[in-house]
Amino acid sequence: MRKLLNTLFITTPDIYISLKGENVVITKDDTQLGRIPLHNLEAICTFGYAGASPSLMHACATQNISLTFLSRSGRFLARVIGESRGNVVLRKIQYRISDNEIESAKIARNFIFAKVANQKWILERMTRDYPMRIDVPMIKKTSSSLSGILKDILQTEDLEQLRGFEGQAANSYFKCFDQMILQQRESFFFKTRNRRPPTDNVNALLSLAYTLLSSDVAAALEAVGLDAYVGFLHRDRPGRASLALDVMEELRGVVADRFVLKVINKKILTANDFVQKENGAVLLTDEGRKKFIKAWQERKQESLTHPFLKEKINWGLVPHTQSMLLARFLRGDLEEYPPFLWK
Repeated sequence: MRKLLNTLFITTPDIYISLKGENVVITKDDTQLGRIPLHNLEAICTFGYAGASPSLMHACATQNISLTFLSRSGRFLARVIGESRGNVVLRKIQYRISDNEIESAKIARNFIFAKVANQKWILERMTRDYPMRIDVPMIKKTSSSLSGILKDILQTEDLEQLRGFEGQAANSYFKCFDQMILQQRESFFFKTRNRRPPTDNVNALLSLAYTLLSSDVAAALEAVGLDAYVGFLHRDRPGRASLALDVMEELRGVVADRFVLKVINKKILTANDFVQKENGAVLLTDEGRKKFIKAWQERKQESLTHPFLKEKINWGLVPHTQSMLLARFLRGDLEEYPPFLWK
């Protein structure tokens, strides 16, 4: 398994990135701000960019370094990546299964089961760690409801039913999300999930975390030879990385949601790190985005023991391990795809 290399995040607006020799050169208004060796990078992610030189895009494509463009609010715009070098047989298997809804549902079932199981674990852990600060009966009731949904998920081979169970679970889980916000409650509160645009601080953080996670998963899938745009639960839609959305379902709670709660409860971000636009959209300031991404990258370097592989890895490698396991399952090396069940 290859190591997770560094990602270069460009968060300052109006930055132009170019290539000089074997270095990425970062400039603003003709002033050079930095220079980083290209061979040290796995990916470049820029927010509110002024532009990127054709020579840099060519170098990234030939060296398989993803170049991702996001708006200043963290919305995905485009991603430049080189020629896919994946196994053509593997992709043919992926496409055949994707065209068969029953076979797709058998794989999608594992994604959704892990997502709901991880949500249940997050709630149960809150009752263990903070019993005096949360509504334990409410969370226990929700946890019990999620247990029932898990049983239903295991018994279905229908994609529409799976989506229905996932929606029920998400609705129950997010009703408890506000309970898990323990600090700064005057500025950070959660009533319901909203996006495009997010209209409160918590949803702004969730949207950015999901965007970053989706980008990480898409890159990991491409790295093992899978097509990130052909999914099993999420069906084909132009421009949508459907398989990346599939795989990230099981990681949303344990990676993105827990991270958002951490930056709030540990006061890594405060109300001063947000700005509200005239249309009601709530966005992170440039400084707030820098702090968020810095904490995100630090989190990716923290270690864990993978629940299936029983090997010690960094959190940043989790999308890569799951992509590898999915590829092994599709090749027939594993009897079933082992989802990420974290405890």
